Amino acid sequence: MTPLFRILCFAAFGATATPVAAQQIPNTGSVQENVVLVADSVSVSNDNRLIAKGNVEALQGDVRVRAKQIEYDGNLGIVRVTGPIHLSQGDHTQIVASYGELDTDFRNGLLKSARVVLNQQLQMATNQLDRVDDRYNVLTKTTVSSCRVCDQEYDSPPLWQIRAQRVVHDQLERQIYFDHAQVRVLDVPIFYFPQLRLPDPTLDRAKGFLIPEINQNSLLGFGAKVPYFFPIGDDKDLTLTPYLAQNTRTMEFRYRQAFRKGGIEFNGAVSDDDVNTDQPRFYLFGEGNFDLARDYKLTFDIKATSDDAYLLDYDYSDEDRLESDITVRRVKRDENTRFALIHYESLRATEDNDTIPTIIAVAETERRFFPTAIGGEGRWSVQTQHHHRTSNLDYDSGDSDSIVDGRDVTRASANLWWRRNWTMNSGLRAGVTTQLAFDAFQTDDDATRDGFESQFTPTIQADLRYPLSKVTPKGVSYVIEPVAMIGYSGGDTLNVANDESSRVEFDEGNLLSLSRFPSGDRRERGAQAAIGLNWSRIDPNGWQGKLTFGQVYQADVHSDFTTSSGLSQSPSDILLAGQFRNKSGLTLTARGLFDGFHGVNKASAHASWSNDKLWLEGSYVWLGVDPDEDRTETVAEWTIDSRYRLSRHWTGLLDWRYDVSSEQSAEAGVGLEYQNECVRIGLTLSRSYITTSNVEPSTDVGLTISFLGFSVNAKDKSYHRTCNNAG
Repeated sequence: MTPLFRILCFAAFGATATPVAAQQIPNTGSVQENVVLVADSVSVSNDNRLIAKGNVEALQGDVRVRAKQIEYDGNLGIVRVTGPIHLSQGDHTQIVASYGELDTDFRNGLLKSARVVLNQQLQMATNQLDRVDDRYNVLTKTTVSSCRVCDQEYDSPPLWQIRAQRVVHDQLERQIYFDHAQVRVLDVPIFYFPQLRLPDPTLDRAKGFLIPEINQNSLLGFGAKVPYFFPIGDDKDLTLTPYLAQNTRTMEFRYRQAFRKGGIEFNGAVSDDDVNTDQPRFYLFGEGNFDLARDYKLTFDIKATSDDAYLLDYDYSDEDRLESDITVRRVKRDENTRFALIHYESLRATEDNDTIPTIIAVAETERRFFPTAIGGEGRWSVQTQHHHRTSNLDYDSGDSDSIVDGRDVTRASANLWWRRNWTMNSGLRAGVTTQLAFDAFQTDDDATRDGFESQFTPTIQADLRYPLSKVTPKGVSYVIEPVAMIGYSGGDTLNVANDESSRVEFDEGNLLSLSRFPSGDRRERGAQAAIGLNWSRIDPNGWQGKLTFGQVYQADVHSDFTTSSGLSQSPSDILLAGQFRNKSGLTLTARGLFDGFHGVNKASAHASWSNDKLWLEGSYVWLGVDPDEDRTETVAEWTIDSRYRLSRHWTGLLDWRYDVSSEQSAEAGVGLEYQNECVRIGLTLSRSYITTSNVEPSTDVGLTISFLGFSVNAKDKSYHRTCNNAG
């Protein structure tokens, strides 16, 4: 290829200059790179002009130029391109123009009647595009929009557009500057800006306004949120969101920072409102994680608020107990070590933070080993835990509970555990487990307990499993597995408070365990046995399911088992648990404890269904009356959360929480979203029926409008209109 051909083709590439092109396409110093030129005919005239005509196409890397004619004037050093001209580079930039003139090093030039498409989103149509100093694209009398406009409907206005006398696209900074910009919706002027700056679609983090939101709340009144994003270098950013309404002046914020070995994020708000007499009101949620030496990891989660109702009043969170912690942990194949400091803050009107354990310190480690002399697997663990109440009273002051107000407890536990399994020729699987545990307690500020208690607990257990399987000719697998356990735990129940194991969950995970209490302050004693049956079906091309039945028999029932635990009598409640999943996206999980033929003590179910149109999650919880768990009435609740794609552009939203016991809704919300390639509009209506001494019912209406194509990328192409279906 002659230098003349190279200059001609390389000059044509200058018109494709975009943020990506500016980084990837070299200057004339790289003119020796291979360029392919294809045309129906090429001729050289006597006056030093080269002319390529008919289906002209020039290629270099991912850059492609197509035109009717390309002419190089060697005397003037100008390349003239006659259209229609189509210039593209990968999927990031497409340009259509009628005529172009460029210099040979493509640092300067112009295109007539040009339309530029950036990142398959943002369109800029202009009478003339000037290329300046290999960095700026200057467009005059320009219309900018991300809405699709088809050629046959070119006279129809887009849903939204920005018209400007001049637009400057800075490829280096990846910013778009507008002079005398007019924002139009359906060709109706809405806003005017003497000057306006917006990021181009290839920039991930740009300083400026984010999506505003309009709200109508029955407590706070009518108002608006206008977030503003501040990038602070490549490693941190700050978002400030002023929220002004009839009854509140609020500043919301989010701060994020990345470190070489971790990151942090803080979200919060400060309010001066007319709802609460105590001002100012605030909340702060923060979390972070860091890699430390020797494979340790540091994590923290901080949650704080000014008053019990603030989070619900502003719909920041529906948590009624805030848990904060800082944890250092190391997890390896044969080790799990944790050091944690935990703080609880209750927002419930029925709980006093002075009389519940609000500060908990934990240090624990568990190690695994494999003794060669006796085989099997061994583990040892040690744990210390202290929980502290703010109150110093060593008696119950007569509040709503019967717990000593100021009791503080320190517990130390050590365990040595060993297990070995055998598989017989018949397929029967047998296992033996032994354990020796030591627990010591120091109780302070409690006149009803001895100061120090300690106890050794030896246990031994044997279990049997007999899995039977079958595979059908269609590849469906069935497995049925009877299981049984018998064991014994020694020692006596200590005179220590039940602060850690007041809620017991009896499920398929601990059916064959010798102690089903969640913590070491309680252990089951005496002889016991358990039986169960597992059934499963696995079909790679169909549905899968699993069922578990089980029951426990105890010689001595522990007095701290509540009715709801299902273990307060022997034999225990019948455990029934199941799972179901099919290829259409439906998943069901359910568990229940049945008191023989007398009734249900506890039940829960969860369902989810997800496909191209529907996303649905629902759950149901039923808990019977149990004074030992501070429940004087039956608790039953439905929860539903869903999204349904009504059509190509419309999506319906629904969430609902219904209190079956009181026969009334607790929360309900509906929403409607419209989205295409250039705009997203969301309208929501929600109602909270929660009523306490601190919280009043409230209704909230929200509206958000997002112009897609700048910093908000419309990556889901299924919402995009086409010229054959632009509706």
